[in-house]
Amino acid sequence: MRNDQPYQHEKELLYSLAKGEEEALKAIYLQFWKPLYLSAYNVLKDKEACEDIVQEIFIRLWHRRETLSISTSLAAYLFTATRYQVFHLIKKLPARAELLENVADRFLADAPDVPLYAKDLQEQINRAVERLPQRCKHIYTLSRDQHLSYKAIASQLQISPKTVENQVSIALKKLQHALGREILIAALIVLVNKL
Repeated sequence: MRNDQPYQHEKELLYSLAKGEEEALKAIYLQFWKPLYLSAYNVLKDKEACEDIVQEIFIRLWHRRETLSISTSLAAYLFTATRYQVFHLIKKLPARAELLENVADRFLADAPDVPLYAKDLQEQINRAVERLPQRCKHIYTLSRDQHLSYKAIASQLQISPKTVENQVSIALKKLQHALGREILIAALIVLVNKL
């Protein structure tokens, strides 16, 4: 692709990236660097750490370009990767309790395409939930969508609370497998914010 020719579609951009075209990486970098940085900074309030996180995201994107499989939008993928790296850093910090306060609100406050991102995540979650075994799906839905306790679900379905716990655990493992760990973490952030 010529340097003066803009990328018409995301698929074209990702295809060019996979072929090793540095212009594709540059286009992605120019479009997403600042929003990703702001998303990380809004949580960490550490300029250098946020710059390092975002830089690492683009380095990994380049190194994984040939095997990259993005089932969401590129924006969703990059914001999810950023959030994952921020959480990873928070886990390493000794005084992380303060950072975890209202973390969902802070992640979503400055993200420019949160409504689109949340919609994309919700659609992916819905598709993954639909593929769960019937009993597992029903219990998961009662737990997550109707916010019933394990005890309430057990009473309603006349099963043990342990069975409910096992079924929710199975559902989460299947969703993690279907969506990927990073997407699931981001989905939980978005869903927590909606409660």
